[in-house]
Amino acid sequence: MVNRLQELESRVRQDLGRAGDLGALEALQFKVLGRKGELTQLLRHLGELTPEERPAAGQEANRVKGVLEKAFEERRSQLSASGSGPAAGMIDWSLPGRRGFRGRRHPITQTLDEVCGIFSRLNFEIVEGPEIELDYYNFEALNIPPDHPARDMQDTFYISEGVLLRTQTSPMQVRVMESRKPPLQIVSPGKVYRRDSDVSHSPMFHQVEGLMVGEGISFGDLKGILTLFVRRMFGEDTPLRFRPSFFPFTEPSAEVDIGCVLCQGGGCRLCSRTGWLEILGSGMVDPEVYRFVHYDPEQVTGFAFGLGIERIAMLKYGIDDIRMFYENDQRFLNQF
Repeated sequence: MVNRLQELESRVRQDLGRAGDLGALEALQFKVLGRKGELTQLLRHLGELTPEERPAAGQEANRVKGVLEKAFEERRSQLSASGSGPAAGMIDWSLPGRRGFRGRRHPITQTLDEVCGIFSRLNFEIVEGPEIELDYYNFEALNIPPDHPARDMQDTFYISEGVLLRTQTSPMQVRVMESRKPPLQIVSPGKVYRRDSDVSHSPMFHQVEGLMVGEGISFGDLKGILTLFVRRMFGEDTPLRFRPSFFPFTEPSAEVDIGCVLCQGGGCRLCSRTGWLEILGSGMVDPEVYRFVHYDPEQVTGFAFGLGIERIAMLKYGIDDIRMFYENDQRFLNQF
């Protein structure tokens, strides 16, 4: 065994001198020191030796292995310094160039920017706030007291008593009104959280809430602003309608529907054969909300609205499963 190890060492030293580039060196090292290499195979026979032979053979095996590993490293340094191989900076100019990877904005980000851009051009200010919110701002100051049935509509993630992950970006409406006097026009984009998850709902999603407050603001102003938004977002010929609804912090309230983007109003599975798709909720700010921020409901009026960015993106791009936004599938994201 000792003789075989010494013969291997001598042969490998000669082969190292003939290794003319880094590729040949890597192949030789794998052949000798790899998991199935020649030295490894020899070491597997140590157990077959007699107890008297084993110590000397084991000591020689360790010496040879250490010597060869050091010899390979020295030869690698020599080849790199002499410019033999890609590690030394050799370039094959005949190879085609590599196109650099360019990231793209996520479709949610694109949709969010487009929505905020439309309202910015209408002179709405963009404001952002905390995702961890107080119960007071998320519910009570929006006319949703602890015993209000509307709380059942929003299955909430509570962090502790009185502290939660916001279920809507509407709390920013109260926060802004607390610190400013009317008139004001704001939109508040951001992430919101609810206990809900299926093909059309996610426990984390994005909303944009809007608010306009001042003297003489009417439901006609609300209809004008939202009609303009819908037609900028989906096209000038997009049909829309305002349908009576209920929200605790607006009165009267309305949901906005647009003509189905798939069947063009003819009726299909997406729109439940109605020809219409709901895209946002809106209404005139309830006077009770003004009392929390010390506005005089006899002097000012206003409207508020809220829309889900994922919902808008799904309709705009024809996406039928909200989970596709969060699976990071490059085939999906590269289309945007």
